[in-house]
Amino acid sequence: MSTPQPWYKQFWPWFLIILPLCAVVASINLFWVAFTNQDPLVTEEYYKEGKGINIDLRKIKHAKQLGMNYMLEFDDKYVELSQQGGDKYLAGLSISFYHPTLEERDFSQIVTADANGVYRIDLTQSIEGPWDVRIEGYDQTWRIQQRVMLKDDQQYWLN
Repeated sequence: MSTPQPWYKQFWPWFLIILPLCAVVASINLFWVAFTNQDPLVTEEYYKEGKGINIDLRKIKHAKQLGMNYMLEFDDKYVELSQQGGDKYLAGLSISFYHPTLEERDFSQIVTADANGVYRIDLTQSIEGPWDVRIEGYDQTWRIQQRVMLKDDQQYWLN
């Protein structure tokens, strides 16, 4: 009879060691991904935020009472807004774009109308995809807020 091989030269012990080792490596990798991509915290002042939401709803209702409607024209280089309803509003607008999942892509800008009453934002990067668009008057008495799926060379009604 031949002498048995030492355990470290056999297949089955290594097979049985590699299975749990793969699980350990995968869990360490998963922990690293979770740690480096932390979700932003929910606000600690939830009561004040809740009261703020009610004020926001009043602004949205006020915009509907005024009959404010805007047409958003999107191109990969610019965004244009033109008023289509309500009393002419020629003061500056605060226009904000909020991405539903990527907070670092959010941006806001205060713009004024040109001679034709068109508000224009020049873009430095592409913003195709889903966005929450918020238009607010300079006096902050009304607000239009709507989610749109932006595609190149498209028009959207915001009301």
